[in-house]
Amino acid sequence: MNIKVTFGFFFAGFLRIAFKNLIVLVLILALTACASNKPYQINMMPAPDVFSDGIFDPFPDSDPDSWVPYGGMLYATDRQPVTDESRTEKIQFYQNQRGFLLRLGVGEITVKKEGVTWEEMRRASLLKGRAEDYPLAVAGVREFGILVDSYNVFTDPDLIESNLGQAEMQFAKAVNEKLAISKYKNICVYVHGYKVIFDNPLLVAAELWHFIGYEGVFIAYAWPSTPKTLAYMSDLETTELSARNLRRLLEYLAEETDVERIHIIGYSAGTHLVLRALDQFSLIHADKSREAVQEELRIGNVILTGSDFDRQLFAMFLDDGLLKVAERFSIYMSGTDKALGFSRWLFKRERLGHMWQEENLSPTAIEYLQNRKELSFINATTAAAADTGNGHAYFRKSPWVSSDVLMTLAYSQGPGERGLVLSPASPTWIFPPDYGQRLRNILLEKHPELREKLKTSPSNDSDSPVQK
Repeated sequence: MNIKVTFGFFFAGFLRIAFKNLIVLVLILALTACASNKPYQINMMPAPDVFSDGIFDPFPDSDPDSWVPYGGMLYATDRQPVTDESRTEKIQFYQNQRGFLLRLGVGEITVKKEGVTWEEMRRASLLKGRAEDYPLAVAGVREFGILVDSYNVFTDPDLIESNLGQAEMQFAKAVNEKLAISKYKNICVYVHGYKVIFDNPLLVAAELWHFIGYEGVFIAYAWPSTPKTLAYMSDLETTELSARNLRRLLEYLAEETDVERIHIIGYSAGTHLVLRALDQFSLIHADKSREAVQEELRIGNVILTGSDFDRQLFAMFLDDGLLKVAERFSIYMSGTDKALGFSRWLFKRERLGHMWQEENLSPTAIEYLQNRKELSFINATTAAAADTGNGHAYFRKSPWVSSDVLMTLAYSQGPGERGLVLSPASPTWIFPPDYGQRLRNILLEKHPELREKLKTSPSNDSDSPVQK
């Protein structure tokens, strides 16, 4: 009898554990917004609302390939390279394992649509609710070499290149040639999320660069995430390792290029990497003033979307001096982000990108946030199409959020100057119902020459979020 009872308790406990693990597996399988449904290509994101009526056209008249000196998307990666000894050229893609060393190069981006012309791409890019897909893919990559500062005492001597510094010179030359012909002398570094291959950050960075009219320079940072659902925890550990290389890259760009400001976009698990790197800066430069740090590092806007980062740990980073590292931090949050809802359940900790409950904010926290103009929390919950899919990829899926991100990169203005409204309930910024009209008015003030074009332009569709 005792044996049966003991076995019964054991079996019931086993079923409870198995059921709990099954729930975890199902929830993890739902956490797929950081990955593309087609791993080697993505469809071009919807037109940001700022461009959807065709009045504001950021695109050059000619194919951008003709005036981008390096003819593709610059990248930095600490993934393990894939080598093929039979190849005569140094063209390769990268594995999903840690490579430790930071490799610099350029990727060739192509539109996987037969016969597409630049004029068609330009029209489609401005079209609200386009019917056709325009898939983007990486056709090939050309590696310049290894960033010298990424070598360490454990580096295999066989991996140390004989022409030290050559890769850095080539990469900096490519950056400077593009900055020289750009209106904005800025670099934007995009850091991707969990569960994607090397190609993904190059393609996302390419479409963001596309919608800003190929101004300035974009660099895709491809850290070694793993395209496996159950690699979530190991990927978070990898961000800790890659943070050092990101810090080295940012130092190199500030020292060796003609950049005026370096902007950073971190997405999902990639925000771990971004925040760790910036916290390292705050500790290294703890004895310097905010002005001195920014003059040295040249970091402008830090934009974090869907941030799967411990909110309390972020508070400790603020106490370390995080805010003096960059001119402005913009943190997007959403209450419909199911991926972060799962992460919150898994870790039993509040996530930085998950919309907080106003009543949970202490008076001390509210006062702190109200007095930090360089730190903005933006509530994307009610932004148009922010809840698409599992609500995690709204910085690409929502035409309002993507517009706000692009406005930040282009003009480096505060949220109130970009058409957002301060919430009366908490120190957060919200997208008002007339956001589209506010944005249009702001841009017309900046570009009065477009008023004539507005007079002759056909009205927006009746379902447009832009108010007439």
